[in-house]
Amino acid sequence: MQFMKRIFMLVLANILIMVALDIVYTIVISLFPGLQVIANGPLIVLSLVWGFGGAFLSLALSKQFAKWFQGVRVIDPDRAGPEERWLISTVHSLAREAGITTMPEVGIWDSPEVNAFCTGPTKNSALVAVSTGILQRMDRDELQGVLGHELSHAANGDMVTMTLIQGVVNSFVIFASFILARLLVRGDDRRRGDSFLEMVVRWVLEITLSLLANLVIVYPYSRWREYRADAGGARLAGKARMIAALRALQDTFRVPVPQGAGGHPALASFKISGRPRSALWSTHPSLEDRIAALERL
Repeated sequence: MQFMKRIFMLVLANILIMVALDIVYTIVISLFPGLQVIANGPLIVLSLVWGFGGAFLSLALSKQFAKWFQGVRVIDPDRAGPEERWLISTVHSLAREAGITTMPEVGIWDSPEVNAFCTGPTKNSALVAVSTGILQRMDRDELQGVLGHELSHAANGDMVTMTLIQGVVNSFVIFASFILARLLVRGDDRRRGDSFLEMVVRWVLEITLSLLANLVIVYPYSRWREYRADAGGARLAGKARMIAALRALQDTFRVPVPQGAGGHPALASFKISGRPRSALWSTHPSLEDRIAALERL
């Protein structure tokens, strides 16, 4: 039942985002009629609005998405137990050391998954969340390494930078897929409207170009960002704790995750540990490579 509720909320949220972006596009075209006479002017506006608008709306709503789709429960300090009070105190202490002035919200989600993430529109409006699985399987030293890593993401502005990169990629993919589909289906004849064939070709091109852009731009940046957050975690919590955290992840990486426990896809790249897969298609470097990089510091 909970899984179906999350699916419903996910669909509803995406529909509302699409409606909002369509309204923004209509307003921009209405306010700047001169765009109509520029070659591909409306398409450029469409690409930018949908490319950047979708990315930034997702960023603005990222904390709420975490609560809806990941099932994160923000800890109430007045009702927190000893373990939860330690968690809040540690997050806030590391946040101050990282130069964050407004303390992050601290939350927990119920899952055997051994993971944690930090999200939010800015470093001073962040949410740090940990799974019940990681609380059960890591000691406090290891958890400090994990929390230092996550707060380094916030201090480095990784959420905003990742959103900017995704916005550029999305805009390019939308624009290029429209142009290429038009050339492939219509050639030089621009008198006809969109055909079903052109729409199908555009969808195929969008998927293909998105995969290539992720492979060449998004995933390499994401992996580099993880190395930098590991180094930041080592500075905040101590190198030994950061290495211990990654080694603990190695030991628990095969913990089964029940269907529907993955949460919102946009949160996956911000978790401390990603799914094992081919290096080219991974948002995270291998744990072995991350440990080796820390040992070289």
